[in-house]
Amino acid sequence: RGFSSGTDGESRLAQLLREKFPRASAIRVLDISGGCGAMYEIHIESEEFREKRTVQQHQMVTQALSEEIKHMHGLRIFTSAPK
Repeated sequence: RGFSSGTDGESRLAQLLREKFPRASAIRVLDISGGCGAMYEIHIESEEFREKRTVQQHQMVTQALSEEIKHMHGLRIFTSAPK
């Protein structure tokens, strides 16, 4: 299962990430705040990350979610390029 289906926040963030990373082979968004939407864990595997350092990959994700991040307490990001 590559795409998230859960809370409204998870669905909204997953949709935004699918728009920003159209070449993603997997996107998973988990609300790790107990459902209140204050903290998320995001896993993205995308061709866009190839040849980029981890910090650059994470910057791409935080930039894509810049408005949403303003309302969060925390965010865990895991990125990779397809093998």
